[in-house]
Order: sequence, then C-alpha cells, then structure tokens
Amino acid sequence: MKFSKSSSFLLAAMTLAASTAFASGKHAGGHDNSTPGEPGIAANVTRTIQVDAADNMRFTPSDVTVKKGETIRFVIKNSGEVPHEFSLGTEQELKEHYEEMKKFPGMEHEEANKISLKPGQQGEVIWRFTKAGVVHFACLHVGHYEAGMKGQVKVSAR
Repeated sequence: MKFSKSSSFLLAAMTLAASTAFASGKHAGGHDNSTPGEPGIAANVTRTIQVDAADNMRFTPSDVTVKKGETIRFVIKNSGEVPHEFSLGTEQELKEHYEEMKKFPGMEHEEANKISLKPGQQGEVIWRFTKAGVVHFACLHVGHYEAGMKGQVKVSAR
C-alpha cells in the first residue's frame, strides 16, 4: 500500500497525538488491570482504613489485614510536600506500571484501584477483595517505590 505525503503526515500526526495524550495528564482504564478483587460500591463498605502517605516514603499503616469478601474504603491523606499516589495491584502489575511512570513521570490516575494526591490532598479508593492472598499497594512516583513506599493487604479466607 502506498501513502501520499499528506496521508503519511496525517498518520504521523495522529500517532503523535495519541502517544502524547497517553503520556501525560490523567488517564482512566488505560491498563490491563489484573488487580485481585474489583471496584467496591460505597454502600457496601464494611470498613474504612485511614492511610497516611508521607515524604519519608512510607505509608502508615503499611500492612493491612482484611477478610475475603470485604469492601474497604481506603482514605488516603498526603501529609507530605510532594505528590504521592496509592495504587493497588499485584507486585508484577505495580512494577510494570512503575516502569511506565519512569517514562511518563507527570502521569496522574483516576482509576478504581489508584489515586494521585497532591500535597495536603485526601482521597479514597473503595475496593472489594474477592480472593484470599496478598494484594500490594505502592506509590509509583519516580523514586518513591524504590525508596520503600509500598505495603500489603493480606486477605484472609475468612
């Protein structure tokens, strides 16, 4: 198939626009999400867990225990002076997304299992844990994950 100069230019411009839109700003649902569990419904919340995200690159608490079937409201407060995020997922999923964040460090999230928070901001993630095991959480801003800003949700069978 042969392209004219104008169609080649249009194709290149569309590709650039699509990659730029993905590379910055907010995105929702742009990832293959294999996070154990599912988005929770606020009316079904069984418990609220307060989580502090601080500039010492730690979450408090960093270890949480829930029961299979529970719907948890995580209320995350960024008590620091730099942006942080709270991202639930498998360890592999978080590591893969961290590599993406290194390429596009200005990325912000508005997904069911992720939230980006500016300094002093508070937000929430509501998640229903459907499988026993471990679900990880982390801040995937460049340098934060490597500095230890991560934790675990241990999901008991009952």
